[in-house]
Amino acid sequence: MTSATQLKDPAGAVPGGPSWPVRSGAVPLVADAYTDRLETAPDLTAVLRPGAAVALVPDRAAGPGPAADEPARDWLRSSGKTQLAAAFAESLWQSRQLDLLVWIPASSRAAVLSGYAAAMAAATGREQASSCESVAAQFLGWLGDTSRSWLVVLDDLADPADLDGLWPTGPAGRVLVTCVDPAVVPRGMQVLPMGSFNSREALSYLTERLSANRGQRLGAIDLVNAMGYEPAALTQASAVIASSTMSCHNYRDYFVSWREQLTDPSGVLPLASAVTWPLSFERATQLAPGRSVQSLLALAALLDGHGIPATVLTTPAAAGYLASGGEAPAGGEPARSALAALERVGLLTVEPTTAPPTIRISPVLQAALRAAMPEGMLDQAARVAADALLQAWPAAELPGWPATGLRSCTAALRQVTGNRLWAGGCHALLLRAGDSLDHARLTGPAVDHWRDVVTTSDQLLGAGHPQTIQAGRRLAEACLAADRPDEAVTWFQRLLDTQAVKLGPDHQDLIGTRLQLGHALVAARQFDGGIAVLERVLAESERVRGPEHADTLGARDELAAGYLAAGRPADAVTAYRRTLAEREHAQGSRDPQTMTTRRGLADAYLANGQPKEAVSAYKRVVADRERALGLDHLDTIRAQYSLGAVYLRTGKTVAAERLYEQARAGFERVLGPRHPDTLRSRAELALVYRQLGRYGDARALLRDTVDRLQRILPGNDPLITELREVLADIGNE
Repeated sequence: MTSATQLKDPAGAVPGGPSWPVRSGAVPLVADAYTDRLETAPDLTAVLRPGAAVALVPDRAAGPGPAADEPARDWLRSSGKTQLAAAFAESLWQSRQLDLLVWIPASSRAAVLSGYAAAMAAATGREQASSCESVAAQFLGWLGDTSRSWLVVLDDLADPADLDGLWPTGPAGRVLVTCVDPAVVPRGMQVLPMGSFNSREALSYLTERLSANRGQRLGAIDLVNAMGYEPAALTQASAVIASSTMSCHNYRDYFVSWREQLTDPSGVLPLASAVTWPLSFERATQLAPGRSVQSLLALAALLDGHGIPATVLTTPAAAGYLASGGEAPAGGEPARSALAALERVGLLTVEPTTAPPTIRISPVLQAALRAAMPEGMLDQAARVAADALLQAWPAAELPGWPATGLRSCTAALRQVTGNRLWAGGCHALLLRAGDSLDHARLTGPAVDHWRDVVTTSDQLLGAGHPQTIQAGRRLAEACLAADRPDEAVTWFQRLLDTQAVKLGPDHQDLIGTRLQLGHALVAARQFDGGIAVLERVLAESERVRGPEHADTLGARDELAAGYLAAGRPADAVTAYRRTLAEREHAQGSRDPQTMTTRRGLADAYLANGQPKEAVSAYKRVVADRERALGLDHLDTIRAQYSLGAVYLRTGKTVAAERLYEQARAGFERVLGPRHPDTLRSRAELALVYRQLGRYGDARALLRDTVDRLQRILPGNDPLITELREVLADIGNE
């Protein structure tokens, strides 16, 4: 195999970035006694070659007949799909067949987007500078182009909508999906069913798990035959046997007795896994006496079993719950004891390879636990879980784990508990989760989250409740961040109507909402309405707050931007000049808000046909931002690009070339070579090369830029059409 350092890397990795090969995401640990299932599992090595995509699904045909109830049938999901996927991924990694390994729990669209963003950062060493959706598009484009070998595993995909527009493809890569329902797999992807062990595999697995005490293997054949070769059941049974003094023969007696008790009146036997987990639970309570095991399982059953940050279960809220209302011992000792016991009996795993450690529990077991929980217990556990998640959330949130796990656990909790988090109002956890989605720039999932909060709050608390109003504002802001200005207008208008009834006409909140509505109207290109609203806001702010108040200056800036967008540059120049003078006087020339206003004034000068004034303003903006923000800040790069544009318009082509080259390099460093801003800057630079007679450079840059633009823009986009025409013209020159 070609070494990683020799492979072409079109990712645009920054100097000093990570060394290849690269891993992203936590691959579940492969069980100690894992053995290759040569007879009953698909041969992924033969099937999953570069360029291929396959899905592992449960083999429903191997399950109980149509008379079996759905809870029993659900245990078929625990067929070892994730273990096979993890073993295959680790095998490729250890044999150096991969340059990039990406593991993503595909429990939600937010989880997939976060996983792609993390993988892009790992592969390029570049910090996220745009929305997760934008970064994901760049990552998928990179996967399609790169010659580096890669594997993306999407574990436990539940909803095909979560991967709309997000399926990875590329000739150098492999895609492996695990899921419960084959219907979620797109057409064209090979589906590989996976069922139980056969008798030989089951016996081999069981005896290997009991290798520490060979005497415990007594009766292994009888136990395997009684249990029906289910992987999950054998895992739990062997764990209980290994943690005790019993043998397989003893366990079989317990198993048969419990199965008889759990058999319904129709006489249909439950699947083995539906019997073994209660036995494992009973053994865990012996290893950790008290109610801590039961309480911890109740909490874990409500969270995302693909990854629970261990800190959630050691918070004061969880510790108090595990102590059954008594005084919780310091340091989370009940949680640690319960976790150790539950891991010993095979009901969950604790993986210390992440910080904090990751707790994994089968989603099928979680469903069984929830079904067994009485209503009162579920109510209490839901409140405790919400409090624990909130307490575990770090004040300073960093990308990746544990924030991704906390968001997924919150989403799972919300899904399985209905409106229990709304007793007495919206639980603060739902607001914190929304803040996290906004902070991570998961713009689409943020809109969905805030819409759910608004809808529920409206139904349970009423449209005029302060929490409904607050959530409505956050939804409108999320719509703006997701580039959905029309939706933002609707929600800001609704918010304004509600506030107008409850608040006076001069209330600060009402003025602020009206300002946001004006901004949204302009973003939606409803210029007349937007400017009318912004002019009213400015007048109200000047009257209520005074002409030099910071909020008044912000309102005048917003109005100036509206004038500029609406094609009224002269009005924009007047407004920006007044605001700039007042900001320089009150805040200083290097204040970030002052620099932003000066940038707006420069744009207005250029649009108003005042190139000399525009050049002067842009030069000042570039100098100030380089000094205050550095060369790699997006505001600095965009200022360089704008100064290059005004130089080009004033005939200073050589100066424009230098600035465009700086801007292109800056965009590629910060945003990557596939970001729309980077591609547009490349297109502009190619046009400059043409004006300077550098036809070869212009042709090469244009061809590459058009090729990349076609992957992110419609084929009839005006920019693509223009560049094709330029290419044709250059070919004749």
